[in-house]
Amino acid sequence: MNRNFRRRGSRRARWIQSLAAAAAIASLLAVISCGTVHRAVVVLPDVPGAKYIGSKECEQCHDKLCRDFATADHARLMAEGPNARNVGCESCHGPGSLHSESGGETKPPYSFTAGRPGATSYGAQPVLRTGRATETVCFQCHPNTRGQFDLPSHHPVPEGRMSCTVCHSPHKGSILRGGGTSLLSENGLCIGCHPAQRGPYVFEHEALREGCTTCHTPHGSVNAKMLKVRDANLCLRCHFQQMGGGKLLIGGSDHTLRLQQGTCWTAGCHEAVHGSRVSSSLRY
Repeated sequence: MNRNFRRRGSRRARWIQSLAAAAAIASLLAVISCGTVHRAVVVLPDVPGAKYIGSKECEQCHDKLCRDFATADHARLMAEGPNARNVGCESCHGPGSLHSESGGETKPPYSFTAGRPGATSYGAQPVLRTGRATETVCFQCHPNTRGQFDLPSHHPVPEGRMSCTVCHSPHKGSILRGGGTSLLSENGLCIGCHPAQRGPYVFEHEALREGCTTCHTPHGSVNAKMLKVRDANLCLRCHFQQMGGGKLLIGGSDHTLRLQQGTCWTAGCHEAVHGSRVSSSLRY
């Protein structure tokens, strides 16, 4: 009896030790993961004659901007190698030693003052001047986004009719203007330039509650109107179809022939894709 009791006690002790070890490993992984995603290592542009001095030096003259920048997503940037320091400001504006030593008389290498290159009789100038266009700096770290702007349907950033900073805030808070993960804030950002989609609607398209990016890609798409999918398959991602009695049913209604007439919104059926004031089926 005592031997069985000791065996059970030994197994229980080993189980507790294993549980404690697993908890310790989980805690360690959590600390490591948080530490690794908190900062991003960037490759900084090399400018002859100028050195990187770190964002701390910028606070001497730009105290309010630096105070706000501490909350920005871009604040967590760090150079690699011997320059491993907080270089959030200099990652976009370039090494600030000459600017600091001159008391501000010498502008940072990339001060974004010259803007987009002017056109010549041969077209746009192939080389940007020192004060580079804002989006040129953004594309250095976001080449995938640059590729999306080459797609047929895109926001007019390459054409110079808008800049990345219209939607993104590099100096304060979330990189998405209006705030982080809030879907209402995200929609508000889009509606600022697209007021016709604002509403209010008597019959709301529920997709708006999920955010504009449920149907649209924000930078560029191969589909018209920057849609994620060009045809009825976009709608069928949320509106499930059923097969029964040789019919294709959507919302309990027979759509067998209707889907052959085009997309849900071009076939003359659900034209009010954002919302309607008269039709619960978003017909008008």
